[in-house]
Amino acid sequence: MAQRTTPEVKNRRAGFEYHLLDSYVCGMVLQGSEIKSIRANGASINEAFCAFAGPDLVVRNMQINPYGSNPHFVHEPNRDRKLLLHRTELAKLKRKLKDTGMTIVPVRLFIGESGYAKLEIALAKGKKTFDKRESIKARDVQRDIDRER
Repeated sequence: MAQRTTPEVKNRRAGFEYHLLDSYVCGMVLQGSEIKSIRANGASINEAFCAFAGPDLVVRNMQINPYGSNPHFVHEPNRDRKLLLHRTELAKLKRKLKDTGMTIVPVRLFIGESGYAKLEIALAKGKKTFDKRESIKARDVQRDIDRER
């Protein structure tokens, strides 16, 4: 039997733009066509961010392309999607967001062992320009070291 590869979508800009502090893995409330599209590598989290909508944490701006050509079960590509976390984790995140410069960014979207779509989110603090320059410099030095080997 052929093994199925599970799709994994990463937000590569998150590590560059933010200092990632705490990370959480949470489930999402999805429609059937959305999970099919995620399994077919039809999702993007590059422009996505998380925010509280009442008591719930939602991910906004996550792009999930429509699956197939069936016009009857088409979902809205950029709709808000509820994230499933424990109540204590939600309270902790809400407390931490009150600090200045803190935000919640999605880092990775993947299919878990149970077959459900999971989203890894991180509590993050925005980097300053000089921090970004240091990241670029460290990456270039590491690239030169790897090249010499």
